[in-house]
Order: sequence, then structure tokens, then C-alpha cells
Amino acid sequence: MPAKDLAARAAGSAVRRRVRGEFVTRVGGPARARVITIFGAVLALNGADNATVGAVAPQLEHALHIGNTKIGLLSSVALLIGAVFTIPVGMLVDRIKRIPMLSLSILLWSIASLLSAFAGSYSSLLLSRLLLGAVTATAGPAIASLTGDYFPARERGRVYAYILGGEIAGTAVGFIVSGSVAAITWRAAFLLLAIPGFFLARELYRTVPEPHRGGHSWLEPGVMDLRDAVAAGPAQPASETEGEQLPPDEVDDLAREAVRRLGVEPDPELVLTQDPRSMGIVDAVRYILSIPTNVLMIISSSLGYFYFAGLSTFALLFVRGHYHASQPEAELVLALLVAGAMAGTLISGRITDQLLRRGVIEVRVWVPALCYLGAAALLVPGILGTHLTPAVWFDVAGASLLSAANPPLDAARLDIMPAGLWGRAESTRTVLRSLAQALAPLVFGGLADLIAGIAPEQAPIGTHPGVISPGAARGLEISFLLLLGTLAAAGVFLLRARETYPRDVATAAASHQGSEDPVGERQASA
Repeated sequence: MPAKDLAARAAGSAVRRRVRGEFVTRVGGPARARVITIFGAVLALNGADNATVGAVAPQLEHALHIGNTKIGLLSSVALLIGAVFTIPVGMLVDRIKRIPMLSLSILLWSIASLLSAFAGSYSSLLLSRLLLGAVTATAGPAIASLTGDYFPARERGRVYAYILGGEIAGTAVGFIVSGSVAAITWRAAFLLLAIPGFFLARELYRTVPEPHRGGHSWLEPGVMDLRDAVAAGPAQPASETEGEQLPPDEVDDLAREAVRRLGVEPDPELVLTQDPRSMGIVDAVRYILSIPTNVLMIISSSLGYFYFAGLSTFALLFVRGHYHASQPEAELVLALLVAGAMAGTLISGRITDQLLRRGVIEVRVWVPALCYLGAAALLVPGILGTHLTPAVWFDVAGASLLSAANPPLDAARLDIMPAGLWGRAESTRTVLRSLAQALAPLVFGGLADLIAGIAPEQAPIGTHPGVISPGAARGLEISFLLLLGTLAAAGVFLLRARETYPRDVATAAASHQGSEDPVGERQASA
């Protein structure tokens, strides 16, 4: 090998080691870095899968002679089936070991992706997507529950930012890599999507132990060995409260510590006195949906994900048709959007944790509300722009704010819910969010076809599979603009949660947590 190539490879290795070392330092040590990386990789698979359908949409339209509505159905069917399976999965998450269940789900997910790659027709591709949805319902509830048991509440916003960064990175891979290999054949995109899952399932099962529930496996900064830390349990950190000692379960919980300092009283009608793990699914869901802040957050995040799902499905088609961009130009735009989304995700979690530490109790709900409203405003000139260069910066800023809403919201959901209900609470939220995401491609695609008025002719024109008709591009533009109202509505609903969030946090703190782990307690006391 030439000396120049050897030097370039050595320089690349040095940069990778430096970046890896910086990441390990920032998250608090090797053990925490491993958990965050693997959880992020699980969400990356889901993000890549959702993005791949949109990335190969031009090729699918050309090869299978289908329109926007059928493209949307490919994205929707997996989400709809996933929504059906999410509630029973959430019940299992609260009762059985989560790591083996999640590993098996990833393995089955990879097999279903392989079936998509070898589908012989639109009908068989649709069927493989249906099977895929049945095995992807595990990720959200399992990772929410595992994150709560691995990381102290005082830094969940920041940790969630890193984990959700994996989902954004996966979305980028789905768009850019899948879009590039689809130039050869769309089947290659699904094939490349399936392969990493087999390795990830093995790595998760072999290297990440099942944490004990109830905070007995919290990973404090500086932990080196993951398995030893889980077996021993964490040392209880000192309270930052001056002049009084907080209960052990509130020492690390910024939100509960803040409401306790201010004397916020719980809602006596919602204080849970029984072990939530013993609750039946109907009673659990009824209780979860009786918490006012949770209902507002579910509605808001579902509206946010609705718009993001529709936008991501048709973004590549819109950029190529509206701006007459080439495939490399469209991929560059998508890369910029992903970079903006990643920046917003990483920054918002850290900022909201810092503000909460200073006593701004409602920060985890009003910051996401402002993000949704800001994103809706910024995307208007980004969509209406006739020239790609100025318009893309509005789109990047809008994508940044849209993604910035998620880390504090995910942390807030754990704040207002007893630990024994984390899995089922996330499942309930995931059902409604998945329904919104499933409807989005159909609504966006169907509305675009209706507006264009040329549904039979909206398939790619000419011989190039990446070019769509001007009418179809115009239909997507108007659809994107009309449905921006969902983002504005998401912000409005979330602003109302400022009034209910403190009391719901106090209620969760006063409720029976139902998360005690006898084995974990024995090991921790030993």
C-alpha cells in the first residue's frame, strides 16, 4: 500500500479515536457510553427503516408503477401494526427481562427487512412491511424503561438527547445511503438495512446486562465496567439541597426535588396506593390517561411526529421536484437537515436539565412548546422558497427546533409517571404516536395527489426514476404548508401543560412506585 494511503488511514484512525474518547468523556465513562451507544443504535435502526421508504420512493414509483398514496401506505402499515402490538409489549416490559426481549425483537426485525429486499411485487413488499411492524413495537417502551433504570433523573434530558441522536443518525443513513444504493436497485437499500441488525442483537444481548428496577443500577459518572456496576448498584450521591435531606428516591430527581422545595401538593385523587406492576392493562391505561400532563404531551408529540413522518417520507421527492435538484444535491440538503436536527437534539436536553437544576420547573414542557411553534414559523419560508440555497437554511433551522422538542419531552414523561408504569405509559404514548405517524404518509401523499389533480400521471416522467412531474411537486408543496398547522397545534397543547406539570410530578413522587427490585435491593445492601 502506498505511503500516502497508509498515512491517510493512520490519520483517520487517530481522528476516530479522538472522537470516541471525547464522547466517552462527555457521557461519563465507558459503561455509560456503551449503554447510550447501543440504545441509540436500536433507535437508529428504526429511524433508518422509516427513512428508507422515503429515500427509495422515486425508484419504487418507477419500478412498481405506484403513486404517492401507495408509497405512503408502505410507511404506514408497519406503524399501524406496531401500534396494535405496543400495549401488550409494554405490559411485558414492566414485568419481564427487557434486554432478551429487545434482542429477539431486533433479530426478527432484520429477518423482516430481508423479506422486504426480496419482495417480488408491491403486494409482497407491503406484506413484509406488515410483518416488520409486528416486531418493532418493542424498542420505544423497552428503551424508555431501561433508560429510567440506568440513568439518574437529574440528567435524563441530556442522556435522552444522545440516545435520540442515534435515531436521527439512522434517519440520515436511511435517506443518504439508501438513496445512493437505490440508484443500483431499491432492493439493495433494504438488504443493507437488514445486515446491521443481526450484529446489534448479538452485541446487546452479550454486553448489556439487565438492570435492576427502581434505580438500583444507576450508572454514575466514571463507571468503567458495566456488569460490575449493575451487580453492585450505585453509591447514593449527596443531596444538593442545603439544610434538609431528601428521600433517597428524590435525591437525583431534579423535577421532584424542585416541586418539593416549592411545596407543590399532589393530586389526592391520582396518588397511586397500589403496586402499579400488579395493575391490569385496562386499569393501567385508564390511570395513565387520567394524568393531565401526560394526555397533553401525548397529543402534542403525536402531532409533531405526524408532521415529521410525512415530511421525511416525501422530502426527497419534494426537493428533487420543487427545486429541480439532482440526486447529489438532494442528498446534501438532507444531510444539512439531519445535521440541524442532531444539533437541536443534543443542545435541548442539556439546556433543559440546567434550567431545571436552577428551579425552572416547567422547562421540560414550555421549551418543547416553543420549539414546535418556532419550527412551524421557520418552515414556511423554507417550503415556499423558489431557490434552494436560501430556503434550505430556514428548513435546517426548522428541523433543528422540531427535533429539539423530543429529549425534554421524553424526560418529562418519566417525571410524571410512577416507575412501575414506565413501560406501559410509553406503550400507550407509542400507540397514539404510531397511529399519527402511520396516517401521516397517507394524508400527505393523498392530499398531494388530490391537489395535483394528476394522480395517475404523477409517477416519474421520462426515463429517469428520480424526476417527478411539476404538478406532483406542487401538490407536495401545498400539502406541506397546509399541514404545518399540526405543528402549531402541538405547541399550543403543550403550553397548556405548564399549569399541570408540577402537580403531576408531585403526584408521581407521592404514588407507590412499584419498582422495588428485591434482588437488586439485596445486592445493593450487600
